Amino acid sequence: MKLVLTDIEGTTTPVSFVKDTLFPYARAHLAGWLRAHPEDQDVVLLTQAHGGVDGALRQLLAWMDADEKATALKSIQGRVWAAGYADGTLVAPLYPDVCPKLRAWRAHGVELAVFSSGSVAAQHLLFAHTTEGDVRDLFRGWFDTTVGNKREPAAYLAIARALGLPSGQIRFLSDIEAELDAAAAAGMTTVLLARDGQRPSGRHPVARSFTAL
Repeated sequence: MKLVLTDIEGTTTPVSFVKDTLFPYARAHLAGWLRAHPEDQDVVLLTQAHGGVDGALRQLLAWMDADEKATALKSIQGRVWAAGYADGTLVAPLYPDVCPKLRAWRAHGVELAVFSSGSVAAQHLLFAHTTEGDVRDLFRGWFDTTVGNKREPAAYLAIARALGLPSGQIRFLSDIEAELDAAAAAGMTTVLLARDGQRPSGRHPVARSFTAL
């Protein structure tokens, strides 16, 4: 294993932070942000496609309600969250077993990267403002859905190419079995993080925390 590729939500960070903190913050601040940034390229495209700011807002909220991984939504959410991180309103909790293991891997020459449905910008914000401080220097690579759908093997093949590593030298960690299926189909080794009492199917090795990896 040359590199560990990790998901965020439910893997390094509790799902509750995303669902109960980040999403409500974005919902509360989206309208003001859209009106304050009419020049933003994503805003321009959305307002053109949906008949103005109100239409763009309705589309963004509809995507949120449906948990769509729309790239424009993820990009705008990341920029909205930036203000909350900057003023200290948002601080990302990491599971206590995460940073010690990440540092141990790095000490033994194992590289690290992130693959999340949240934009790369949002990933940087989260790992720059954690309960453990700014831990971005632990990671070599950052990947979002611009490389492909997390449930399709092509995304993992694209990541391996970008990292310059054979897929078989990369281990992918996630709490979602469909993502692990796709990574395995691309030739990566996989581990299911079953932190919240999931009942694994048995298709992938299981760990209850990073300590067990």
